[in-house]
Amino acid sequence: MPDYREKLWPSPWLFIIIALVIPASLLVFLPISVLAGVLTGAGLYLGSALLLVLASPTVVVSDGVLTAGRARIETSLLGEAIPFEGADATLERGQKLDARAWLLIRGWIAPVVRIPLTDPTDPSPYWLVSSRRPQKMAAAINGSRRPASSN
Repeated sequence: MPDYREKLWPSPWLFIIIALVIPASLLVFLPISVLAGVLTGAGLYLGSALLLVLASPTVVVSDGVLTAGRARIETSLLGEAIPFEGADATLERGQKLDARAWLLIRGWIAPVVRIPLTDPTDPSPYWLVSSRRPQKMAAAINGSRRPASSN
């Protein structure tokens, strides 16, 4: 069982925003056919909504491994994870952002967790990952870190 799992679902307001494809489709297709406009608008909306849902990454901390989207790293190669919310999170995603950092951020999720990398061969200084529960994510990462085994 994972120590932490979160799917970075789109916010409800995003589905409202993409609904604007419906009137846009009607505007284009009404001169041709009302039915074509309605069907095209509905199809574009459903397709866009489906893409948003299918493209939502998952963040999992389990068995000493952090998986963020398609990226994976052992937690033994991580430093102390730090959660950020509010204005601090905005600064982390903007003015304080290191261009070399690996990012899994979503614009509709404000809080982030900065996860330093201790692997000297990794060119990224840290990962920055969006989370609706940054305190829990950071606690799971920090609790899962263990020293690399020496065999």
